[in-house]
Amino acid sequence: MISNKRTVSVYLGVVVTLGWAVLSGYSIKCWECRSDGDPKCADPFDNTSFPITDCSHKPPREHLPGLESTMCRKIRQKVNGEWRFIRSCAFLGEPGVGNDERYCIHRSGTYNIHVEYCTCRKKDGCNSGRSLGPDWEVLGYMLGSGLIWSTIRSIR
Repeated sequence: MISNKRTVSVYLGVVVTLGWAVLSGYSIKCWECRSDGDPKCADPFDNTSFPITDCSHKPPREHLPGLESTMCRKIRQKVNGEWRFIRSCAFLGEPGVGNDERYCIHRSGTYNIHVEYCTCRKKDGCNSGRSLGPDWEVLGYMLGSGLIWSTIRSIR
């Protein structure tokens, strides 16, 4: 009877872990900060002091009814010779240039103003400005579940 309870608890643990991994994939998570408030938001980006934001929890914009944030955006702007960086969830736009996220949109104006928009949606935290590795949290859960499963199987 005890082995049946263990089997059920192991199955339940695996289902919860897999369900969490799948549900976390329904929305994108982006870095949100401004370099005029925190210099660590500038490039090179230091994300150690910023939590990553789940964009599905962003409140809807009154001027954009019905739109949800489905992308991340990094804006680099030069105003009066000073560079500023803004990282956030994005409601509008297309990822990259021609759907190629390696490229950004550049705009220049008068009075020494330059703006660069980088929009992405391929992976969480893509607006960091650097390439991220695999999702170590999900891999850890999967590995842990596998170890628990094999340990319980060897006990029986």
